[in-house]
Parts: sequence; C-alpha cells; structure tokens
Amino acid sequence: MVWGTAGRAVADGRGRPVGQGTAEQGSVGQGAVEQGAVDAEVARIHRELIVLRRDLHRHPEMPGQEQRTAGVVARELRAAGLTVATGVGGGHGVIGILHGARRGRTVAYRADMDAVPPKDIVGGGPAAAHVCGHDIHTTVALGVARVLARLRRQLSGTVVFLFQPAEETLSGARALIDAGVLERTGVAEIHALHCGPFPVGTFAVTPGYGLPGQDKAEVTLSGPGAPDAARRLAAEIGALATVAPPQTPADIERLLADALTPDGPLARFVAVRARAQEAGVSVAYRCWPQERYGEVRADIRRLAMSWAGAGVRFPAEPFPAMVCPERDARMLAHHLRRAMGRGAVTELHAAFPPFSGEDFALYLDRVPGTFTFLGVRAPHAPITAGYPHYPDFAPDERAVGVGVRAMAGWIAERAHRARGLPGGSGGSGRGGPTTPTGWRTSG
Repeated sequence: MVWGTAGRAVADGRGRPVGQGTAEQGSVGQGAVEQGAVDAEVARIHRELIVLRRDLHRHPEMPGQEQRTAGVVARELRAAGLTVATGVGGGHGVIGILHGARRGRTVAYRADMDAVPPKDIVGGGPAAAHVCGHDIHTTVALGVARVLARLRRQLSGTVVFLFQPAEETLSGARALIDAGVLERTGVAEIHALHCGPFPVGTFAVTPGYGLPGQDKAEVTLSGPGAPDAARRLAAEIGALATVAPPQTPADIERLLADALTPDGPLARFVAVRARAQEAGVSVAYRCWPQERYGEVRADIRRLAMSWAGAGVRFPAEPFPAMVCPERDARMLAHHLRRAMGRGAVTELHAAFPPFSGEDFALYLDRVPGTFTFLGVRAPHAPITAGYPHYPDFAPDERAVGVGVRAMAGWIAERAHRARGLPGGSGGSGRGGPTTPTGWRTSG
C-alpha cells in the first residue's frame, strides 16, 4: 500500500481473548470446514508462522525484485501439497492452487510480497523495508494455504492463492491479470487483507468504501517568469485539497476518527500534492468518490490556463479507486463476528487512508470480493506503530494467527457456497479448474 509476544492471547476488557470465537459460532453448515478445526490447525503452526514472518521481514525486496521472497513462498506452498506456478506475469508472481475434496466454487486469495522503497517511507529511509506489512500479508496467506491443505477432506471447491509482486508501484496486479490468472483459473471472487492501525485481534471492514485511486497532471509554463509562475500555480492547485497529510500522531488519530464517522469529513475529499518545477508543476492527487476526477481535472485546467502559455497534460484515465462491494463486505463482517467474536469488527465509513491506493482495485473491477484491515496495533503502542509506511511501523505479531484464523474460515466458507445461494454464482466441480498452461508448475 502507497501509505507482543507470539502465542499469547490478547484479552479484552472482560478478560476474554480478543478474536476468540467457538467452533459452533464458526460453523458454516454440515460438511463444511469448521472454524474449530481451523483454530486447532492455526494453534499447531502458529510459532512456525512467526518464525517465517521474521525471516521475510529480515529480507525485504524492492517492487519487482522479490526473487527470494517468491522462492520462499513457492517452497512453502509445495511443502503443503499445492500445485505451484512461478514466474507468473513476467516477474516473480507465484500462484498456488489447492483443490478441495468436495464440489464447490473457485475462490482466490491475494497477498502482496514487496517491501516499501526508501523514497516511500515517511521521512525517507536508507533502504527498502517491510513497513507496510506485506511480510505479514504473505505469512497469513501461507498460513491459510497450510491450514486449508490440512483440512482438504472437508474443503469444498478450489482455492487459488495469488502471491503478487510490485504492489507498491501499482503494477503487480495488472501483470498477473494480463497473464490471465483470473480467467485461466476460473476465479469467481477474490479476497485480501491489509495491516491497519486498529487494535490487534480486530478487523475493519469497508462496505462501499476502500481506498482512493490516483490521477496526475503535468503543467508546462513558458517565458522568463516561468519559475515564479510555477511556484504560485503550485500553491493554487495545492489549495484544492480538503485534507492534508498528517504531521503528527494526533493528526493520524483524527483521520482515523473521521473515517469511523458516518457522513464525516472524509466522506468526500481531495488530497493534492503539487510540486513546482523549473518551468511547470507536477501534480498528483486522490479524491473520493472517484467520479470527482472530472471535476478536479477541470479545476486544475482552469487554474493552469489562467497563466499565459500554459499547457496541461493528464493520463488517459486515472488509476481506479478500490471500492469494496457493500454486500460482500457485510457478509464478511457477519462471518468475522461469528467466528472471531462480536467485538472483533468495526466499520469504516470513508476511504482510508485518503493518501494511499491499492492495485487490488484492478481485481475488484473484474470479480467481486472483499478487502479488510487486519488490526496490528499492540496495546499502548503509538498509532504510527500500526500505520503503514512510518519508519517505526512495528505490528504486533499476534495478528498473524488472528489473520490466518479469520481468512482460512472465510475462504473455506466462500468456496463452500453452492450455486444459487447468496454470492454463489460461478464455481467448479470437484477438483476445480485445470492447471493453467504456459506457467512453470510443480507440486
């Protein structure tokens, strides 16, 4: 995203472990994978997952350079018995396919693998670092694969795991899509999670919201006064913003409170970065809802053309916003409350954070699905410890087990849904789709 102690339960105010549901609460029906079975498998491998996450964390790789990470992912998937394809999308994409023993649907789960480049770390950094939580995303996905592989006899349908490179540059999803991963595997829907500044053990769903897209503009100016005109024009364009990047932890807390407020300050926003160049202005901006891009483009063009000899160039289309289907997000919230506890779920009422985007948007433009935030903020930790791209980002590792429990149960439930039930169109018979051709596969 362009933005305590393992093995011990996190207790809520009444002394109950946060995120602890019961097998009965987690049941999705006769013949389906039971949440209690998922929880038992997660408890069995939890420490191994923490070791794996720490290994990935120590070896961050730039977008498009995830060779070692991809190798670890492929090794783990093969060990779990999945069919594995590597080098997908012309880079380091890895696909793992798990066929359940029962008839059902084909459901995809996506995890991003790359680290944050130094220039995208708040305040800058000396090297790429896992300060966006992609090491946790990858570990959670591998945990889900291992758990569901162990429960294969109860699993319906097929699960396709997409381990995606280059999310930070918003190019990895397009590469996998262009390689045909959705069509060639017969995916009916897709799901993902992302680390967020919420208490460990909790989740934040985003029905009807998600993350903004991005648009850009290049303004050129001419004449001897161009540098001064560029500075003044950059200030004018920057004034279109309705929300400013946070400068302090208190600013982040305020943004989060706004995102939790129905019809609050972030229900509609424009976030603008305008930089004066020697003879022009470089503009990048995000807005919500995405229908506002036309309006903002008109404002930028109007301001630019007030200067003699100015020219404005926009890309053909803005990068799309990630909009989470409302119905699917509410179904996910229902599952999480049932499986993890009623207090484990909160709901966002705005695109958050307003300064970040996600190329998961490209998948949701093609198939339905969900995207939820996994709380990684440890008790008493500053909000920057759970807010991606900050140099002191330090997620609570207990979130790994919570994420695996939640997503393994959710993916199993979605694959179990028969045709004709809510969300139940599209699927496969026993054994799922054929292995994709043209990829290097094993397993």
